[in-house]
Amino acid sequence: MNSGQLGALNRRLAWFLLLCIIVSPALAQKRSRKDYLITLTTEAGAMQIILFDKTPLHKANFLKLAEENFYDGLLFHRVIENFMIQGGDPNSRNAAEGVALGNGSVGYRIPAEFRPDLFHQKGAIAAARDNNPEKESSGCQFYIVQGRRLMGDDLEKQLARAPRESSDPRQATEAQKEVYRTIGGSPHLDGNYTVFGQVIDGLAVIDSIAARPRDARDRPLKDVTMQVSVKKMRKKKITKKYGYRFDD
Repeated sequence: MNSGQLGALNRRLAWFLLLCIIVSPALAQKRSRKDYLITLTTEAGAMQIILFDKTPLHKANFLKLAEENFYDGLLFHRVIENFMIQGGDPNSRNAAEGVALGNGSVGYRIPAEFRPDLFHQKGAIAAARDNNPEKESSGCQFYIVQGRRLMGDDLEKQLARAPRESSDPRQATEAQKEVYRTIGGSPHLDGNYTVFGQVIDGLAVIDSIAARPRDARDRPLKDVTMQVSVKKMRKKKITKKYGYRFDD
């Protein structure tokens, strides 16, 4: 076994131990009458976000960082209209104008958690990543999908770009296609990046940020900072207030 294989094995062992620690609370949360509501606030407005129990590693990691105030003051450092807005780089805090961003990390990755029923519709929260063969996620950087409405051949071409491997052995369902037609999204990313949450209120904020003038690296010319807070709420209250329906 070479050093690269040994390193990969050690990472998997470490994540297995972490999984043992966090999955039990995550499963208990799934049976709970409450869940965590994330509020991500910018000067363009606030977004309300739910994180999925079906991606327990990503959910637990994001909650941990948010409760440590890790994201407060970080930038949406990469915005592309009709595609997505990306943030969470720790190097973006108080970053000088023109500085290249996007390479910051917390020193670890998260194993991919692909789910056929979690896809890149508008408002999806997904983990950014570098080009690694396991498609492991950044431990901190994420993006929020804006995308666009897709019809006919345009939709089918986008879907054809998505990998259909053993980790994601499916074709898009008709219901998912209808979401891409009516609400929009970025289907070519499905099966390539882990989707672990959804904006349930504040989609217009994504549109506002994505439309900002930006430099050659897609960084907004005027910084867009974020504040992230976490509140535990009854699921029935979340459903009543925002219309979001939980699986359980």
